[in-house]
Amino acid sequence: MKIDIWSDIACPFCYAGTTQLSQALANFEHKDQVQIVHHSFQLDPSSPFEPQQSINAMLAAKRGISEDQADQMNQQVGQMFAGLGLSMNHHHAKLVNTLHAHRLVHFAAAHGKQAAMLARLFKAYFTDGLNTADTETLVQLAGEVGLEPDAARAALESDAYTAEVQADINQAAQYGIQGVPFFIFDNKYAISGAQGAEAFGQALDQIWQELHAAAA
Repeated sequence: MKIDIWSDIACPFCYAGTTQLSQALANFEHKDQVQIVHHSFQLDPSSPFEPQQSINAMLAAKRGISEDQADQMNQQVGQMFAGLGLSMNHHHAKLVNTLHAHRLVHFAAAHGKQAAMLARLFKAYFTDGLNTADTETLVQLAGEVGLEPDAARAALESDAYTAEVQADINQAAQYGIQGVPFFIFDNKYAISGAQGAEAFGQALDQIWQELHAAAA
């Protein structure tokens, strides 16, 4: 079974959703026969590459609410994170363009480290308060997951993998994907959002049975 996932590292529900799927897969009998492929998506490709606005201010402007209300919403997301064993420090998160982070995920994919790199970027963004658009930060994070720092730097300082990021975004548009996370199972079944580990587990069982019943 192949699962294609579109996500953005600046999306808290993507962090939650991919974590929920990972938890479901840990208890899935056929997990060794599941291939995960992560795809890039940018919620706001116009975001600056240097932090200028807090997450609360961004959310308040987007929803037409006060920053206090936005803070309460982010606290609720933080509670969801805590239930998954994650930590959200939204007051310290650096709201930046995610293009270079997505390029780094593609670089990591070419070296067999895609999932680890994406997970580290989510944590860097939501927990560690790091600038995930900064080259030096990204190079350090690449090294942390076992990638060659100099090779990562060379990729980031060029336009390497920019076309691959755009291809993912274009494919999402062709599929009509307007929000993330978005999961496609074996090019047939779609799930949108962070549905919970139990729901993902039920989907894995059901889709596996349907796929293998069709193949029988």
